[in-house]
This record gives sequence, structure tokens and C-alpha cells, in this order.
Amino acid sequence: MTETVTDRMRKVKSILVTQDAPTDVNSPYLKLAEKYNLKIDFRPFIQVEAVPIKDFRKQKVDLLQHTAVIFTSRHAVDHFFHICRELKIEMPADMKYFCISDQTSNYLQKYIVIRKRKIFSGLKDTKDLLEIIKKHKNEKFLFPCSDIRKSDIPDFLGDNGFTFTEAIMYQTVAANLSDLKNVYYDILAFFSPSGINSLFINFPEFKQNNTRIAAFGPTTAKAVREANLILDIEAPQPNAPSMTGALELYIKAANGIK
Repeated sequence: MTETVTDRMRKVKSILVTQDAPTDVNSPYLKLAEKYNLKIDFRPFIQVEAVPIKDFRKQKVDLLQHTAVIFTSRHAVDHFFHICRELKIEMPADMKYFCISDQTSNYLQKYIVIRKRKIFSGLKDTKDLLEIIKKHKNEKFLFPCSDIRKSDIPDFLGDNGFTFTEAIMYQTVAANLSDLKNVYYDILAFFSPSGINSLFINFPEFKQNNTRIAAFGPTTAKAVREANLILDIEAPQPNAPSMTGALELYIKAANGIK
């Protein structure tokens, strides 16, 4: 008989969150740990690395043939300017920068004097950024990205006749988790398919047993199921839009808390 999620509901004492530890003392994870007397540890299962310069050269991307750069993260900013440094290229003063948020655009000051540059920022997400890009049809866009990326920006640019080049400048790889080999947690919380992939790269013989799996987002949930794991906790939910919210609902039920 196949075991159901309800059958697997056991008391929760420990959680491993497969992300960096929060720096905010008011993090909802820290509040969750305190509220329910839980051990919550943090450990990224994936890490971002620069694409070797010899591999980047193979893409035959001429950075200076572009008039605008699209940045969707700090990783993109860091690795773009790393490539520029490796190639001994200095961006011209009239280069335009389109950033997904103010946070990303402010981060540019690590590399350039932002008050002297043309910088355009979205409010918080890709939709906002694309509304701004729509007004700049004549630019030649460069999109620095990872080997694993969402398709919304290149799809939009291609579908709407923009001139653009996609340049893979960094890659997502599995982190070394060998020190966790004999460490057990009641719940493992994942946020991307890459995290699930890292789990099996590090522990090819992983058996779920009583370990509950939590997944954020439909693609992560799909990866859990495709790996023949039981998905015990799925976020977001209508009454729990965050991972911590979904975890709390589960903990209340599993630990018999009203």
C-alpha cells in the first residue's frame, strides 16, 4: 500500500533550509524556530560559478557591439563585470543599464559611477522591467544570464523584434555537501529543481524514509515528484504564500498544536 502524506505526518523538531542563512534578525525562519522550539539550519545546495573565460569566448559575443545591458540579479552584475575585466574591456559611458529593481541598479555602484550613467529600474519583477524595455526598441540589448534561467525576457525580446544577444556568463552547480552525510533532519526545504539535483549528486543513494520534503514553486514540486520523492509540503498555498507559512501550517498539524 502506498504511503500517503497524511500517513507520514510525524512530529517536527528539525528543518534544513537549502538556502543561505538569513542576515535579518527578524527573519520569519528565526521566528518560526523560536515560536515552535525548532532546530532550523541553513545550507545552500547550489552555488553560482563564473563561466571560464575560454568557454565564454566560444559564444563569440562582442560586448561592445551592444548599447544596453539587462540585469536581473546581483549575480548577473558581478559576472558581467568579471568578464569585462578578464577581456580588458571598459564599458563606454553611454552604455544603458536596465535593472529588474532599484536594489540591483544600486548594486551597480560597486563597478561604475551610477550618477553618470543611464540606468533604468523596474519596481520589483520582470513584468515591470519589460514595460520599460518596450520604450527602447532601438537598443541593441545584451542579456547576461546563467546556464539555468527563465525564458520570459529572451522570449519577450524575440517575439517583439528586439535586437539582443543572450550571453551565458555564470552557471549553477551543486555545492559540496559531504559533511551532511550522516546528518538527519525531519524536513528538507527546497526552492529550485537544481537543489533536488544537488541532493542526488551528493547523495546518490538517498532514501527519503521519514524525511519530509518541502518545495517552493511548481517547477521545484515537479522535480521532487520526478525524482520519485514524496512531496509533503508544497508552497505557496492560498493560505500560506511563503515557505515559512506552509511550514508553519504543517508543523501545527504534525506537532498537534492548535
